[in-house]
Amino acid sequence: MQHDPATGGSALERRLIELETRLAFQEHALAELSQALADARIEGGRNAELLRHMLSDLRKVRTELYADPADEPPPPHY
Repeated sequence: MQHDPATGGSALERRLIELETRLAFQEHALAELSQALADARIEGGRNAELLRHMLSDLRKVRTELYADPADEPPPPHY
């Protein structure tokens, strides 16, 4: 091991410190990404539930508006 008096440590020690610093940064970034993914999944679940409710409400409104199938307008391709 070479001791560098100017920096107070060997090249190996400096490299180890740099690798530990990078590892700590990567662990922090991974934790942030994990939390962001968890938040996105929760939001996606809320959005899916909201969409289900909206579709249910739309079916109810459509049923009320067109109780008689003869009153329903033709599809757009006619």
